[in-house]
Amino acid sequence: MTGTVLVTYGTTNGSTAEIAEAVADTLRGDGLTVRALPARSVTSVAPYDAVVVGGGLYAGRWHKDARRFVRRNRDVLAERPVWFFSSGPLDASAGDRDIPPVPGVRRAMTRLDARGHVTFGGCLKEGAKGRIAKMIVSSGKGGDFRDFDAVERWAKGIAASLTRV
Repeated sequence: MTGTVLVTYGTTNGSTAEIAEAVADTLRGDGLTVRALPARSVTSVAPYDAVVVGGGLYAGRWHKDARRFVRRNRDVLAERPVWFFSSGPLDASAGDRDIPPVPGVRRAMTRLDARGHVTFGGCLKEGAKGRIAKMIVSSGKGGDFRDFDAVERWAKGIAASLTRV
């Protein structure tokens, strides 16, 4: 594939954006042309030949910007290779086992015949937005549980799939 890949995401505190940027950097490193953009700022999917969509998990649901992006662009996404990722567990569980997509993401994957999904650990630090996030951090249950080596391995699998002749 010689086209452009869109890596888009929904995030509240920036953790999912950092994962998306790491995915984009890995794809670029493997020779692909990539744009990484917040889901709410994408005006058209038409210029892209493949799409990676990520969303932070909040109370068992994907971030609203990621959900809206998929809903708004479902017809065009159905014509392209698509991968999804989620970020959220505030513990080591994402590194210990495969965490399946939440029901809404699973339905979108089925509708779009998505090529894959992975759940990465989340990150919630001091200064997080939102009442519940602030409560989690103040209770000592925040932290950074992202594994950027796992992000890179997953993105390399996408790159291999897209660059295969």
